[in-house]
Amino acid sequence: MQPIDIAFELLVVGIITVWLVLFLVVGVGHVTKLVVNRFAPEGIVASSESKPGVLNNNKLTAITAAVNVASKGEAKVAKIERL
Repeated sequence: MQPIDIAFELLVVGIITVWLVLFLVVGVGHVTKLVVNRFAPEGIVASSESKPGVLNNNKLTAITAAVNVASKGEAKVAKIERL
């Protein structure tokens, strides 16, 4: 065998191996997702999240702090609306 033949054989074996591992990872991920969605209970929604117009204090504090950092203390939060 010539060195170029060995190189192409190694290339083909490598590509096939990568594709097999990729399909294995995707397949296991898909099966895991199906099993978890079937047997895991639904998550409990927090009461503040269930009301669309309510903004809790933690979110308000985080938004105010982000505005203060971004504006270097020059801006003030007057009103918060959902877009």
